[in-house]
Amino acid sequence: MPNIKSAKKRVLVTEKKTARNKAVKTEVKNEVKKFLTLVQSGDKAAATAKFPVTCSVIDSAVSKGVLKKNTAANKKSGLAKKLNAMA
Repeated sequence: MPNIKSAKKRVLVTEKKTARNKAVKTEVKNEVKKFLTLVQSGDKAAATAKFPVTCSVIDSAVSKGVLKKNTAANKKSGLAKKLNAMA
C-alpha cells in the first residue's frame, strides 16, 4: 500500500477508472454478441436494425477513451462484412 497521499489518491482514481472502463467494454461485448446472434439466426431485418445501435455503442466507447479509433473501425468493419454476407 502507498504511504504518500498523492499515491493513495492515484490508487483510488485508478480503481474508479478501471471499473468504468470495464463496464463500457462489457457493454460493447454484449451488444456485439447480440448482433452476431441475430446474424447467425439469419434474421436480416433484425440484424440490419441492430447494426446502427451496435456501432453507436462502439463509437461511444471511443469517445470515452476506452477503445482506440482504429480498433473501433476494425470492429465495425467486421460486423458490416458479416451483415452484408447474409444477402
